[in-house]
Amino acid sequence: MAEDNTYESMLCVKPEVHVYRIPPRASNRGYRAADWKLDEPAWSGRLKITAKGKMAYIKLEDRNTGELFAQAPVEQYPGCVVEAVTDSSRYFVIRIEDGNGRHAFIGLGFADRGDSFDFNVALQDHFKWVKQEGEIAKQEASQSAAPKLDLSFKEGQTIKISIGNIKKKDAGAAKPRPMGGGLLPPPPGVKVGGVIPPPVAQQTVPAAETNTATLLDFGSPAPAAQPSADVWGDFTSAGSNSSKDAVKSSGWVQFS
Repeated sequence: MAEDNTYESMLCVKPEVHVYRIPPRASNRGYRAADWKLDEPAWSGRLKITAKGKMAYIKLEDRNTGELFAQAPVEQYPGCVVEAVTDSSRYFVIRIEDGNGRHAFIGLGFADRGDSFDFNVALQDHFKWVKQEGEIAKQEASQSAAPKLDLSFKEGQTIKISIGNIKKKDAGAAKPRPMGGGLLPPPPGVKVGGVIPPPVAQQTVPAAETNTATLLDFGSPAPAAQPSADVWGDFTSAGSNSSKDAVKSSGWVQFS
């Protein structure tokens, strides 16, 4: 019952085939199509190959009405149900059954050699698939029967993980560069061993600018003594002769 409910798939369809009555086999050498009356087929119609589970079915039907003429269940291929003749690739001998236990052998022929090739390949592919399915089922059965490996922890069982020495990694780390004076590294682009350019001297602010800034600062008291480099002269003793001479020599007018 389970097999009857299996989906039936279509493997091959050929619109024209011929059926021949064949004489009994004379010897064990095989059938020959030349012994048949090839110009007088007993029946002509359509051929279908279907698959239902592991079984394949060769069905001969009327090409107009689809009425079933004969059927050949195939359990394996190559086998006794389908046998090729010895003198042609377009003719076969198949064993048909009527469903009541009776069977008969008939000749089957194709008008085109390509149709006979498709007929042969359709049966080969189906039973190759059946063989692969059987091997997969055996592997699954053997795996399920084999004892499973228990990798779970038992009660009280522990696991120890060993990690490498971390101190060695710290000791191998780069040491900090010491602070202090020393030669600066050469700028990018200078080869090692070349002449290092002298450092750029720090620019100093002229004294005149410093003194000018001091005189302009009226909020802070004037220094007690001005340096000799003061360009404004000495204004501390305006009444002295030396101051007058200094003012005259410098070109300034003295106001009394």
